[in-house]
Amino acid sequence: MKRDVLIVGAGGAGLYAALSAVKENKDLDVAVLTKVYPTRSHTGAAQGGINAALANVDPTDNEELHTFDTIKGSDYLADQEAVKYMCYEAPKIIRAMEHMGVPFSRLGNGKIAQRPFGGASKDRTCYSADKMGHVMLHTLYEQCIKEGVEFLNEWFMLNIVHDGKRAIGVTAINIATGEVELIRAKSIILATGGHSRIYWGYTSNALGCTGDGTAAALRAGLPLKDMEFLQFHPTGLRKSAILVSEAARGEGGHLKNALGERFMKKYAPEKMELGPRDLVSRSIMQEIREGRGFKDEEGREYVHLDLTHLGEEKIKERLPQIRELAIDFEGIDPIKEPIPIKPTAHYAMGGIHTNVKCETPIEGIYAAGEAQCVSVHGANRLGGNSLLDIVVFGNVAGKEAVRYAEGTDFADGGEEKLKEDIEFINELMNKESKETLGDMRNELGEIMFKHFGVFKNEKEMQEGYAKLKDLIERAHKNLGVEDKSKIFNLDLQSTLEFFNLLEIADVLAYASLQRKESRGSFYRDDYPKRDDENFLYHSMITKNPDGSFNYEKGEVDISLYEPAERKY
Repeated sequence: MKRDVLIVGAGGAGLYAALSAVKENKDLDVAVLTKVYPTRSHTGAAQGGINAALANVDPTDNEELHTFDTIKGSDYLADQEAVKYMCYEAPKIIRAMEHMGVPFSRLGNGKIAQRPFGGASKDRTCYSADKMGHVMLHTLYEQCIKEGVEFLNEWFMLNIVHDGKRAIGVTAINIATGEVELIRAKSIILATGGHSRIYWGYTSNALGCTGDGTAAALRAGLPLKDMEFLQFHPTGLRKSAILVSEAARGEGGHLKNALGERFMKKYAPEKMELGPRDLVSRSIMQEIREGRGFKDEEGREYVHLDLTHLGEEKIKERLPQIRELAIDFEGIDPIKEPIPIKPTAHYAMGGIHTNVKCETPIEGIYAAGEAQCVSVHGANRLGGNSLLDIVVFGNVAGKEAVRYAEGTDFADGGEEKLKEDIEFINELMNKESKETLGDMRNELGEIMFKHFGVFKNEKEMQEGYAKLKDLIERAHKNLGVEDKSKIFNLDLQSTLEFFNLLEIADVLAYASLQRKESRGSFYRDDYPKRDDENFLYHSMITKNPDGSFNYEKGEVDISLYEPAERKY
């Protein structure tokens, strides 16, 4: 199998990359390889909106303010020229999607509606009720079909193949047949999404968010950047950790503790509930820590998100999906009573290291979306910037991958890697399991949430890392595949995903132990202050053949704004 441009992942980043690539050069073979049907990709779960300084609500908004808000929100770890590029591209890309048919909610004058979001100085989050990711995903998919993009649906990527200088292709399983194949490609775009499923049971992410591309990049010797920075969204449902969009607070929802207090006045007196996500998550956990949270009969601790004062009409118009989720998963109608919520592992700021052109250090290999770290989010992403990030850099990756493919031919090699992967799969299939996958995944989630959660410290992390290393060793020793069939073997796929999760968790834990400060989403009780003198750098990690890590410090671009104290 050969494709000129191969995109792995069919979420917003992958679809926009495919669309840009095929429009750039219709004579190239552009294919999207995806483990799920494209419209089931996790972009569809994004609720609240996408940021752009359109100034439809507040005429004083502009791209420069959006740039500054993003840099400030990142706790000054974002690369500032990259942020500027994203924010200045935002209005153009919103217009492009509007013309494709994305059904944005509208103001009375017909312009795209915009709502306030956390950490933003203006109302700049464009939305479609509370289903923004869903409508974007479906529109981009239909445009890809219209333009003739090829889809390799239900294929699972195993590894990236290169010769040390340039891309050769990827190895992948055809889930429908169980066959492992080498797919050659002149250029590869990794758009495989995030990895918050390492917090199994404590995350808003779909089951498929297992960091497959990020783990494959690590195995291929590519650097991962800022992996210690993983964002907890303040408002996940108490029982399931399913996301309650920031739109709920953007529309005027109140956070209340067990005493009935709107406690955010203590932590972010000006922004209140619309402080940045890292600050709001910590504030909720602090209230719970100090005994001002609620506790249910099963011991789950939480606070309330109160929307009752918004009224039935507004909730049904602006937050219909939130209401549906609260009714289905909590038995609570937010029109009548507050929603029980707690922070949930939500978004990876860290990922595959690229430059602004989405290039990795290996020629012909690109990354885009949540799998990528440019870095435009630094230590903390602002709500509404993730959907923007995936389309802006999906667009860039698609065009850059085409330019590279136009100037090269297919590289030789890869047979050895294919043979290795087939042997590894056969070994897994023939091994008898001594432990169950379900139990091990739950154990991983418990370790990560307890030891690498919203609050961290040296002792807890060291204990957690020892437990994690033991789990990794046991998994490789004891885990096999129970289902021995070849066709649609989801047991095999889930096992491979779990091994990817373990690799990601290992890197995140290792990176967390190196950073002895607090910055953005990364908070240490034992080092509660930000330390620009010693830690204003990107952590860059590569993996050695023996499994150990190389740790280097990457320079942060602070060419536009000097780091300052972050207050809200």
